Amino acid sequence: MNNKCKRFLGLLLTVAMSFTLVVGCGGQNSGTATKEVKMGTILPLSGSAAPLGKIGQQARDMAIEEINEAGGIKSLGGAKIKMVYADSKGDPAVGVSEAERLITQEEVCLITGCYQSGVAMPSTEVAERYQIPYFVDVPSEDQITERGYKYIFRLAEKTSWRNLAQTEFVTEMSKKYNTPVKTVGLIYENTAWGQGAVRAWEKYLPEAGLQIIMKEPYPTNSSDLTPVVLKAKQLNPDIIMMVSYVSDAALLTKTFAEHQVKPLAFIGTSGGFADPTYYNLAGDASEYYFDIFTWEPDVNRPSSKEVNERFKAKYGYGMNAEAVKAYAGMYVIADALERAGSTEPEKIREAFAATNINEGPTQMYASQTKFDKTGQMINAPLVICQYQKVNGKMERVTVWPENEARVGSEIIWPYPGVAK
Repeated sequence: MNNKCKRFLGLLLTVAMSFTLVVGCGGQNSGTATKEVKMGTILPLSGSAAPLGKIGQQARDMAIEEINEAGGIKSLGGAKIKMVYADSKGDPAVGVSEAERLITQEEVCLITGCYQSGVAMPSTEVAERYQIPYFVDVPSEDQITERGYKYIFRLAEKTSWRNLAQTEFVTEMSKKYNTPVKTVGLIYENTAWGQGAVRAWEKYLPEAGLQIIMKEPYPTNSSDLTPVVLKAKQLNPDIIMMVSYVSDAALLTKTFAEHQVKPLAFIGTSGGFADPTYYNLAGDASEYYFDIFTWEPDVNRPSSKEVNERFKAKYGYGMNAEAVKAYAGMYVIADALERAGSTEPEKIREAFAATNINEGPTQMYASQTKFDKTGQMINAPLVICQYQKVNGKMERVTVWPENEARVGSEIIWPYPGVAK
């Protein structure tokens, strides 16, 4: 090959190397035109939690579409976000293998996800080992951000924060309605999520002067929870608190109704009680149940109503808190990428750590988005809703705290027909 040909081929190679169509975790270099930023999301897209995986995927897709249409990541030359979805099937082992695949084969620059805390715990370990940022937008198990990891950041509240708020709610209702509460029964799915909730309840309930007289774990996706319900009926706690995914939440609800178990209140801990399919499975037996979450459609927050209406027009149904976290989370990620001006994992990690957002689409979730030194968001909001029929239709009505409650709402306390 003569020198002229060599120079020509060298010129072609130089031109080819100056353009990158998809950048994973390789980084943004001077003179490189990045057209796509590839990241990965781990979700339960099959199995019992698939409905929540689906709504989380749709919320991310809507946010990505908006971000890309608004010009993409401008500090990266208008690079568009490209999301690679991985199906965990709700299985921790699958979540681990999918995290490995996203990092080593797809070469993503960061990972998000993944709904179940039991999947998030081991899959975040994979990301930490590879030093790839992992943005946890929904899972709530406390230990996710309590292991000294540098690359894990969480938008969601901790489970223990929910449990503390539940305890405060019960104490306030007991005084407000003159219905003394002395005893509590705990029913929980026996994975990292449920076990974490019990640890928090064991701290906060006794501190409030409440006695735990029942702690009943059960395997997720149980086909029969009658023994658990009959034990609750026998022990007769004043309050029953539950941690369940959707099939178990619905089964418990219907079985309690069948056996006429009536405490002062049934209180869920998000998860299955907030799943869009819960009412379809549990029916009218869900009426008067309480649940705690970070967002409801009737909460008065900036852009909340407008975003929910866009989502409803696009997909045919409204958002839930998981969808809101997923949606807002994409804007937190976009903000970090803008400030990082790079797809290098270390620069993205530094940008996440310096996050302080006080405006824009994330306002529908929280007034401020900021992380502490462990990677935990510092001020995730919490509200309690109650399943009530409004004009003949079952709705999740925000009832507490008072400043967040739906205008004109009324708390039904104690549970109708209770003999306490």
